[in-house]
Amino acid sequence: MKNVILTPNPYRDKNFGTVRSAMQVLREAGVQTRLCLPFEVDHSYDLPRDLRFSRLDRELPNAEMVICFGGDGTILHMAKAATRRGIPILGVNIGTMGFMAELESTELEKLKSIAAGEYTLDSRMMLDVTIQRDRDILFHDICLNDVVVTKGAVARIVHLAVKCDGTQVMESGGDGIIVSTPTGSTAYNFSAGGPIVEPEARNMIITPICAHEVGSRSIVTSNKRIITVEMVRNARRNAYLSVDGGKAVRLNMGDVATVKKSHLETKLVRLKDRSFYDVVNAKFKRM
Repeated sequence: MKNVILTPNPYRDKNFGTVRSAMQVLREAGVQTRLCLPFEVDHSYDLPRDLRFSRLDRELPNAEMVICFGGDGTILHMAKAATRRGIPILGVNIGTMGFMAELESTELEKLKSIAAGEYTLDSRMMLDVTIQRDRDILFHDICLNDVVVTKGAVARIVHLAVKCDGTQVMESGGDGIIVSTPTGSTAYNFSAGGPIVEPEARNMIITPICAHEVGSRSIVTSNKRIITVEMVRNARRNAYLSVDGGKAVRLNMGDVATVKKSHLETKLVRLKDRSFYDVVNAKFKRM
């Protein structure tokens, strides 16, 4: 391992203290590092002058690994760009839950294992998402956690119809619908009452949000299914779609959101020998 990109979340890693320590550990182990921001920060934010930041798009082509410093949101920000180039991601948790992160900020010495190649890779299923209006594709993206179709800020319900391979499986009036990967099952899906699914599973989870129907329950589907979500006829409001908590896209009547398994998979770096259930037990004890 020679070239590693470090992407600290400046709002989590105050004064970049954690990434500074990580840089020292890695350089002592013979790993060349580049420092990049995972996303654009507010122009009023003053970056420290003693640190040199590179542009992420320039460094990714030569990178062998990306290390994210922050919470799960930071990893989600990086997942698309890194996955499209086949670059694995290692997370260092400076957030609250950090289900996808491998290390805590107090475990930076374990980064030495990277130089020796002493790590494994977990493959995580991703989703492919499109919005179609008539014959036009308005939106296309991939995501690691979930696709959320929800009402806007107005305190009214949105009526959505969900189909699998063209057959309707759910019609729900409420705050919306979540379509989640196993990785995202511990995120919004779990908060909305959906099941926790092992990340190694290859399933999609459909969970209604605050449904008004007593019979509305989560559904776990095969990864071979093609899921569509659209507003039912005569719905009075717009709906909004977002992937991995990103910017929302408005859905109009007649628009169809299609969700299916992506051919891409995110690679997460593992340095410790622990099971998914060890992680779940440890994280939920913090709540």
